Amino acid sequence: MRRRRKVVAVLPIRTFPDEVLKKKAKEIENINGDVAKLAQDMLETMYQAPGIGLAAPQVGESIRLIVFDISHKEEKPDPHILINPVITAFEGEEVMEEGCLSVPGVYAKVRRPAKIEVKGFDIDGNEVVMQVDGLMARVIQHEVDHLDGYLFIDRLSRIRRDMIKKKLLKAKAK
Repeated sequence: MRRRRKVVAVLPIRTFPDEVLKKKAKEIENINGDVAKLAQDMLETMYQAPGIGLAAPQVGESIRLIVFDISHKEEKPDPHILINPVITAFEGEEVMEEGCLSVPGVYAKVRRPAKIEVKGFDIDGNEVVMQVDGLMARVIQHEVDHLDGYLFIDRLSRIRRDMIKKKLLKAKAK
């Protein structure tokens, strides 16, 4: 008997200034096969990019779904899927350099809470509560920002942000 292979797709990643990246994403009311398929496609897209996190708006879907995996290439993959994530608590503060698949070639130091608690749902509809710090906390915050219509460059000073946006628009026009 032949096993059917899961068919996953690598999705096109939307980049600045795409309008979908500026919208507040809608909550997912029904976790179904379409959501599961999108989550798997997003993971494949993230791994191929390569990246460590991806939010549904980055692939053109304005819904509250994020995927992430901070394991190193040498380690076994540790993918996470979070539906309707909400950051419910945070503490501390740290500055780390960030980049984004939707803002290619741009890296900047961003100040964020060092530790967070996030609640959401897994692909089976079970409630998930995670207390995380370090890189995982940063990635979740970065991806949740996407769900709220923000890019990491929106957290920079106005002068720096405007300079980056101008440079990106100029490059896009070529």
